[in-house]
Amino acid sequence: MKIKIISLSLLTIMLLTSCESEQARKDRLATEERQQIELEHQLAERNKAESIRLEQVRVEQEKKSEVERLEREIILEKERKEKEIYNKYISNSLHTGSTPYSIYYGKNSSCSDNGCSQIKVRTSNADVLVTIKNNDKVVSHSFIQAGDSYTFSFPNGTYQAFFYYGKGWNPEKEMKNGAMNGGFISSEEFGKDEPQYLFNNVLRYELILQQNGNFSTSPSNAEEAL
Repeated sequence: MKIKIISLSLLTIMLLTSCESEQARKDRLATEERQQIELEHQLAERNKAESIRLEQVRVEQEKKSEVERLEREIILEKERKEKEIYNKYISNSLHTGSTPYSIYYGKNSSCSDNGCSQIKVRTSNADVLVTIKNNDKVVSHSFIQAGDSYTFSFPNGTYQAFFYYGKGWNPEKEMKNGAMNGGFISSEEFGKDEPQYLFNNVLRYELILQQNGNFSTSPSNAEEAL
């Protein structure tokens, strides 16, 4: 009799335990499902954010590549134009006595009466543009071909000679920050002498191009010489 009672009690406990385990399983499955849904949602959000980030990176990279492409094109176009100008003017020279800056300084005047002096410039193996200044103002200038000479004449006074030489005269080249046009495209150098007081005499310059590329004069620059 006792055995039957014990068996009945165990059966009751097992049934109760079985019912609780099923409910717990359902609750667990429901919880896991919610967690899975939340996990998938989080994953989807992360994937979406990553996709947006990658798209932004792609767009930025495309913009950068486009900017670099345009910069390369600008550089290549600049090089193309420079080469075109170089090829066009590298062999260009002017006649001795030409005054390419007459629009800025006017034509050269001459002086042949009493009270006149001269400056005679002879070049070696480079074209030279000579400017003569009086009181820091250009009063005369001339292009002199390599191996040629030119004589300036003007009233007695104090004058300073500047020498701008090079190769390939480009009449359109901007000089002095665009204030004037005309200049060499290769082997540019500037030189000068000290101011000289002239009184009924002739000052002679023999411009010899040294191996280091400078005439035997003091260094100068476009702002000072032109």
